[in-house]
Amino acid sequence: MRRINGTALIIAALVVTVGALAFPVWSYADRSGTGQDNLNASSVATQWGPLSATDRDFLVKVRLAGLWELPAGQQAIERAPTEAVKAAGDHLVVGHTDLDKRARNVAAQLGVELPNQPTEQQQGWLRELSAAQGEEYERKFAQLLRNAHGKVFALIAQVRHTTRNTLIRQLASDANQTVLDHITMLEQTGRVDFDAIANEAAAGATASPSGPPPPDGNLPPAPPAVTPTGDQSFTSRPSPQPGAPTAVNTDRPAPQDPVPAG
Repeated sequence: MRRINGTALIIAALVVTVGALAFPVWSYADRSGTGQDNLNASSVATQWGPLSATDRDFLVKVRLAGLWELPAGQQAIERAPTEAVKAAGDHLVVGHTDLDKRARNVAAQLGVELPNQPTEQQQGWLRELSAAQGEEYERKFAQLLRNAHGKVFALIAQVRHTTRNTLIRQLASDANQTVLDHITMLEQTGRVDFDAIANEAAAGATASPSGPPPPDGNLPPAPPAVTPTGDQSFTSRPSPQPGAPTAVNTDRPAPQDPVPAG
């Protein structure tokens, strides 16, 4: 009798334990604080589709980018000693003038309030550029602008991938083209420190990237380069086999019969 009672108590304890472990899993979808719950709570309905908090943050960041990168581009056109930096500044002015106009139009349609001043950090970057001269100015210009564009580029990709709002999706597509153009022009100045960008990104990373292991250093040698010689128009044709008829070269004009003299 005691053995039966002891077994019943053990079974009852196991049932209670399993139930306690399973209950959070069953009720997880109904609890507040989940990603889906936060998305629904932060989104508002519009005629162009739901507008999420990430969508609104994207609009604000596009506006803020124009508020400091436009004057930075104008300054580069006036002060940069090299044509490559002047050209990058010109692309900034043209691109952000158009993109800022689009962002303000979308914000007005969606009822999103936008800032009218750069952030304190962005104003500090502008002061830093104004205080620099010559090569130092060009290095700071390329590095500050390239780093800022790289960070907003990641947000654009996220918004373009996840937004349910058609106005935001189109703006993200436009911003993607503009920012990529600016990144390209800034890199063509030859002033971007890619090691500094990579180290800063690594310092802010929270997880190790996955992927294949690094090479062991014993890489196969590169194939020798082929130096073209002579007329290359026939190099891909196979050599004739012994006894095979010779192919007629139809690429060259046939010889003409000599014209009799007199």
